[in-house]
Amino acid sequence: MRFCIIGAGAIGGFVGAKLAESGEDVTFVARGRTLAALRSQGIVVREADGTERRVASVRAIEGPDGSGHYDVVMLALKTHQVAEVAARVEALCHADTVVIPMQNGIPFWYFNGHGGALAGRAVESVDPGGAIRDAIPARRILGCVVYIACEQAAPGHIVHISNQRLLLGEPGGIATERAQRVAAVLARAGFEAQVIADIRNEIWLKAWGNLSFNPVSALTRATLAGICGDPQGRELVAQMMREAEEVAGRLGVTFRISIEKRIDGAARVGHHKTSMLQDVEAGHSIEVDALVGSVVEMGRLVDVPTPTITAIYRAAKLLDATLARPR
Repeated sequence: MRFCIIGAGAIGGFVGAKLAESGEDVTFVARGRTLAALRSQGIVVREADGTERRVASVRAIEGPDGSGHYDVVMLALKTHQVAEVAARVEALCHADTVVIPMQNGIPFWYFNGHGGALAGRAVESVDPGGAIRDAIPARRILGCVVYIACEQAAPGHIVHISNQRLLLGEPGGIATERAQRVAAVLARAGFEAQVIADIRNEIWLKAWGNLSFNPVSALTRATLAGICGDPQGRELVAQMMREAEEVAGRLGVTFRISIEKRIDGAARVGHHKTSMLQDVEAGHSIEVDALVGSVVEMGRLVDVPTPTITAIYRAAKLLDATLARPR
């Protein structure tokens, strides 16, 4: 199966490396120092036990170069970066190409096949005006929730912290052969890949952690274990999760675990820096709209107040603006 992975950061780099190791045809779309590193050395992966390996059997391009179409295109970018590449995705596709967005938070395609009064609308906080939704046909989208903890030590150098779980699901909720086929390839590459019936339930379960742990860690510099082990930090994220649970419930979503179990699960990851904290320390823009603003937007759509989430969202937006200012 031919894979094109747009983005070779922590998650994209790790997924692409494992697919290539298993014998799949993998091409990365990258730029700058990352593109140069991939072309010169491939992908270097360091596991949690310290073992390190180099995967040279990958190809790296700067954009569609006419070298053919791909069976699967993975969007392994931060949410605010997807708009920059959305218009070029179709050039990578043949008639049956599957596009797998791998972003955290509420995805741009959330209301595709949703049904009800909100069906087909754009998620404005992550896709203003529906530009991404319009550029990538709904029929191509296969939903994905990523449970992998990785960090990017340097361009082309990935550190795997824990977990290798990838959940796939059609936005319409129907089990399809294509979803099973992609999951089987990912499983052969060593991932815990599974097709689930209602991908939106899992999106919200992951969003519980994203909307709370990510901004709180970015604002306080605390790790997951640090937040969960502190009474004030634990209660803060729990209150944010309670508000989100009410919003999700209005959208027909049910959670299969309790808030306490969700927090305990994060604590077991240990002193891991969230992706937002990693971005803050690197001086990069943070995914505040995708991870937090989207939930505030969802609350407005279903008339559920989100005072705690909104306060943290405003503080994180100020942090993002501060990071963007010249030093």
